[in-house]
Amino acid sequence: MNDNTGHREPMIHRARNVAAGFADVGLTHAEDLLRRMSPEGREQARREREARTRRRKRLMVRLVLVAIASLLVWAMLTPFASAAVAFAVASALMLLLTTIVFVRADPRVPGREALAETALPGLAEQAVTWLAAQRRGMPLPALQLVDAVGRRLDDLAPRLGRLDPRSPAAASIRKLVAVEMPALVDGWRLVPISARRVAHADGRMPDDHLVNGLQLIDAELARASDQLGKSTLDEIAIQGRYLELKYSDDSRSV
Repeated sequence: MNDNTGHREPMIHRARNVAAGFADVGLTHAEDLLRRMSPEGREQARREREARTRRRKRLMVRLVLVAIASLLVWAMLTPFASAAVAFAVASALMLLLTTIVFVRADPRVPGREALAETALPGLAEQAVTWLAAQRRGMPLPALQLVDAVGRRLDDLAPRLGRLDPRSPAAASIRKLVAVEMPALVDGWRLVPISARRVAHADGRMPDDHLVNGLQLIDAELARASDQLGKSTLDEIAIQGRYLELKYSDDSRSV
């Protein structure tokens, strides 16, 4: 009789754990639904619709350019080859270019390895794509910070293209965006859903650590953006002063 009781208790515990898991998953889906209905969720949905519209417009423009290029090739070959050969070459070119356009139209979300290997000019854009794909299941404060970090990265994108990849600033931004940020989010995702809101020995939950980490990343990106902005202003001032000294009336008179 004791053996039966001993067998039943583990089964009861397992059943409770399974039920708790289903409850957590249901709660997560419910929270996701509420977030999508919130003003922040509607704003995010609007931005995603606008991004899809921009992608479709770019796709249509590229397809039109492909058609024009194929027609030009056909027109240039017609005087030197038979109509059938010219048509075959133009059609093959159109098929090749169309395939390339569709393959590159909607790039896959980069993984951590691809993110770390991305060239500095494209790092911010790739990081925004990666971060947007990590939103599911995050608590609301983290989602707000994800949006803030995305905006910081958008602001940094043109400046990163002009930054020397070998400079300490470039190394610091790359480590923050391509190494430390993915490590934070992936580490949080490894925590079971049922344990993400359980306080640990330090009194904070894994959700709290995620939010705190994203706050620090947002603040560091803001600091980096300010520093790069000041460097740009200094360069403009130096260039302006140089032009004044070189081309001002006083300099010419000397």
